[in-house]
Amino acid sequence: MNVIYQGPADLPDVIPIFPLEGALLLPRGRMPLNIFEPRYLAMVDHAIRGERIIGMIQPDGGMAATRPKLYAVGCAGRVVQFAETGDGRYIVALAGVARFELVEELSALTPFRQAKVSYAAFAEDFRVGSGEEDVDRPGVLAALRKFTDATGVTFDWENVEQASNEMLVNALSMLAPFGGREKQALLQAPDLKTRAETLIALTEIELARESAPTQRPLQ
Repeated sequence: MNVIYQGPADLPDVIPIFPLEGALLLPRGRMPLNIFEPRYLAMVDHAIRGERIIGMIQPDGGMAATRPKLYAVGCAGRVVQFAETGDGRYIVALAGVARFELVEELSALTPFRQAKVSYAAFAEDFRVGSGEEDVDRPGVLAALRKFTDATGVTFDWENVEQASNEMLVNALSMLAPFGGREKQALLQAPDLKTRAETLIALTEIELARESAPTQRPLQ
């Protein structure tokens, strides 16, 4: 990013929020978005005209409701790439800055939702590499190898080996094919070490579930 955020005071405390189930943005992660709904096109226009910050947050209970309830924690991202497609869509990339707590959703006149948020509980998110030394890197890599062996998914192992612990854990957390609750657990992990441990545990559970024999009903 061209802008460096030093701490919570550098980010706006009122931001547009984008509820999206299963979407996980983490500090210094990148999230591509294909925007086509009119309310979210308006949200991107609003962000571009302002401080280019959008809050990614998951619905608590799914997207079935017109105005779904939201989890209490999301992640603010800065629009770092923007393109118009010519057919009414925007292609956007967000760079994760810091997590936030949802303080209060506002009664906004805009078609998209806005909220007052606080970054105070996540001051460490602004420090690159915070907690990297405590990460069980061999454990994360072992879990990743088990996952790729079981699923056939391929990774560029040279890049994986060269990635910092923060980049490795956060990128794998964002890419992992987990459900919304699991993604939220990764988001709300208090530090990088806990996120890595959660990632390993969730991967082991998923692999065990996939390899378990199908039980036949009793006759």
